Amino acid sequence: MIIVSSDSLLEVLAALPAAARTFAIAQGFAADNGSHLVLPDAEGGITAVLFGWSPLRADADPFLPGKLPPLLPQGTYRLERLPQEAAANAALGFLLGTYRFDRYRAKKTQPAVRLVLPAGVDGAELSRLAEAVALGRDLINTPANDLGPDGIEAAARVVAERHGATIAVTVGDDLLAGNFPMIHAVGRASAVAPRLIDLAWGDADHPKVTLVGKGVAFDTGGLDIKPPASMALMKKDMGGAAAVLALAELVIGAKLPVRLRVLIPAVENAISGSAFRPGDILPSRKGLTVEIGNTDAEGRLILGDALALADEEAPDLIVDYATLTGAARVALGPDLPPFYTDDDELAVRLASLSRAVNDPVWRMPFWPPYDAMLTSKVADVNHISGGAFAGSVTAALFLRRFVEKAGSYVHFDIFGWTPSARPGRPEGGEVQAARLVYAYLKERYGG
Repeated sequence: MIIVSSDSLLEVLAALPAAARTFAIAQGFAADNGSHLVLPDAEGGITAVLFGWSPLRADADPFLPGKLPPLLPQGTYRLERLPQEAAANAALGFLLGTYRFDRYRAKKTQPAVRLVLPAGVDGAELSRLAEAVALGRDLINTPANDLGPDGIEAAARVVAERHGATIAVTVGDDLLAGNFPMIHAVGRASAVAPRLIDLAWGDADHPKVTLVGKGVAFDTGGLDIKPPASMALMKKDMGGAAAVLALAELVIGAKLPVRLRVLIPAVENAISGSAFRPGDILPSRKGLTVEIGNTDAEGRLILGDALALADEEAPDLIVDYATLTGAARVALGPDLPPFYTDDDELAVRLASLSRAVNDPVWRMPFWPPYDAMLTSKVADVNHISGGAFAGSVTAALFLRRFVEKAGSYVHFDIFGWTPSARPGRPEGGEVQAARLVYAYLKERYGG
């Protein structure tokens, strides 16, 4: 597969065999960005593929080769005329573009294409990245009838067993005994009991890194029920859990010198006579009383208890992932998750690395004046704001109340879904910001 731009087209055509060159000219191939042309040899077989791309342009999509796997004939390909600076992302984009979720199809659709790795690309690292992303995508794409809170637990147990990590799970009414009242309240209406999953790996003397992932297996909205259009994709409301499990696979697979802890509050926000209600006042692990403004804002409640637990051992870093607010999508769309942190140095590195590894994010502020929007007249805090503005910011401010002792804290408000297929990102579940944080942890802690 020959990378060609409009500037290099004449040079590339001149180097082709006569039959292939004549065919390319007859087809009017102009090396437009993302275009491709399969070239025949003199016997009618395939001699090469031309692919229009200028990978070093500032506006180039680093994953553009990821559009090719479903378009190419069966075979093994290599990328030629590829600048070394673009090689790792190009290869990863291609590999991520081969992903298909065909668990429920009688006819499997996995494209039968393979890529010879470009020189200098770490094949083991590339495989880890692709496998971790596939794990997260599979979890998000699986419907809630096959992936409830117990299914999220089962997925976490597979990760723990594969890597020799420890895992403890607190289920049902034991959440009350363990002082996780908000997790219990959100999940108690479901036929499948709520639970808190606690996975740990690594040397206890190493820096402590704790990941917290929202694991709402399905969200009806509770008594403040969602309309059908808003409920249709709520199997993806456990995208935060999928992200932290994918990130755990990367950290453990690379044997980074950290003591990793993964906390996943796993619930279904269902409707029954035992569902929590608007106006209820819930205790929390932190000791704050929380007035319920809307039962469809359940994610921040379960995260509050989990973050309080994470914070108790004062880890070096806490990272949480949550498909938390529609407001984040209104502000930044589905492809650009906002993140929040008070650590300016951390924010600068995340922003820089997000571009380097093509895992985009955008910093948003913990804006203190908006904290007043969470005022309650009857409890310590209301868990939603009293108006229509700054929904993602006020959700982040609510979560920050549960973190005091950690060295640094960052919150990602992810979407967890690709609405329309893009290179390297098929339509469906997506693991956002996990590769980014993995790159940051490698840089910060070595390995």
